[in-house]
Amino acid sequence: MDEARARDVLAAAGVLPGPARDARLLALGENAVFAAGSLVVKVGRDAELLDRARRELRIALWLADAGVPAVRTAEPEALLVDGHPVTVWHRLPDPVRPAGPRDLAGLLRIVHSLPSPGFELPPRELLGGVERWLRLAGGAIDPADAAYLRERRDGFAAAAAALTPHLPPGPIHGDALPRNVHVGADGPVLVDLETFSADLREHDLVVMALSRGRYGLPAGDYDAFTEAYGWDVREWEGCAVLRGARETASCAWVAQHTPGNPKALAEFRRRVASLRDDDPEVRWHAF
Repeated sequence: MDEARARDVLAAAGVLPGPARDARLLALGENAVFAAGSLVVKVGRDAELLDRARRELRIALWLADAGVPAVRTAEPEALLVDGHPVTVWHRLPDPVRPAGPRDLAGLLRIVHSLPSPGFELPPRELLGGVERWLRLAGGAIDPADAAYLRERRDGFAAAAAALTPHLPPGPIHGDALPRNVHVGADGPVLVDLETFSADLREHDLVVMALSRGRYGLPAGDYDAFTEAYGWDVREWEGCAVLRGARETASCAWVAQHTPGNPKALAEFRRRVASLRDDDPEVRWHAF
């Protein structure tokens, strides 16, 4: 799904007060995210994401009831428009500053203190999207690389299922990065709730450990995160397993963007090569 297709879906949804062509594109990945007036609209890549979109809305309502600082839904139901799920959200005010690791850690402490909601949260299917992302890549990637990632997926899925956690399992954000935190005048707010799950709390902490190891997060920023949270997941013997699973998923996620995108293909090849070489020091670039 490119921007033009997403705007066509946005126009057909009829959820904005003005024309879709005037909406500002904020992000284009699994979802195209548009802002217009007091609203933000997410257009999902395909119909397979409809159930996830519906669950995200339910999670937002649950977090609101629990008083958790998080993005709020403007419409309680997801639409399916021309094969794409569409959800509508209240737009947050402009940030007062960029979110940092310490902001994220504080919000994770709140989330990790929550009891399970009155509805079922899924496990964190970190590797669940690998097959779909590789399928979307099609012939743009080397079939041997796709096969390699499928083999890694299966191995890490089995290893993760056998882990003994250090923290009590329960609700997690699932994609715990500072980019999913918005700092407004009233403080940090969680956004992007679609990966909320019930699973090992360590999933949320490994994300930042991977950022330190692969994406160049400064040591001081990582230390601020662990200090604010109160524990460093790298002390846990299962950390390498969850890191390996997330690296596998991150490679496959980039794969879906490779058709017609040379930069995505180059980054995909960089990541796969570093995994094949078992080199944890190769720098990955955010995409």
